[in-house]
Amino acid sequence: MNPATTNGFPMTTKSRRTVDYSTLEELRLDAEALAAGPYTTVGNWTYGQILQHLAQAMHASIDGFPFGAPWYMRLAAPLVKNSVLTKRMKPGFKLPKSADAYLPSVDTSVEDALTRLVNGIERLEVETPNAPHPVFGKLAREEWLALHLRHSELHMSFVVPTNDATE
Repeated sequence: MNPATTNGFPMTTKSRRTVDYSTLEELRLDAEALAAGPYTTVGNWTYGQILQHLAQAMHASIDGFPFGAPWYMRLAAPLVKNSVLTKRMKPGFKLPKSADAYLPSVDTSVEDALTRLVNGIERLEVETPNAPHPVFGKLAREEWLALHLRHSELHMSFVVPTNDATE
């Protein structure tokens, strides 16, 4: 594999890391360890934006999403649902225009976003995510958890721990 790309997606600095989460607790521990630093991000978002985005998705799976996907995405959803829940997500997916307000702010701090992510994980441990997904519609609890883990693996792969001597 060419180190300048991962799955055909160009990287401007270092390659993404491979991330595999079996539980939300593993995600929490990884997020906290990375926040303690040092780290670098190799994509377009800051670490704060990544954490905020993941937290928003977790809270929205309980509270509801402020947008919906276009009809053609919802129509194709049953064909790709199993793959999305069980395989590594690929970067480059663009949310629909109606989700622009849902995108994280560039000035989101790591500390605030991490707190919100941990709160989202805690909510998912005691509350059932019943909100319909914008693309897949109604999901069972196990499907929601699998989706959150795959989604988190994708975004957290852009956060790479670094060595003070190399930065």
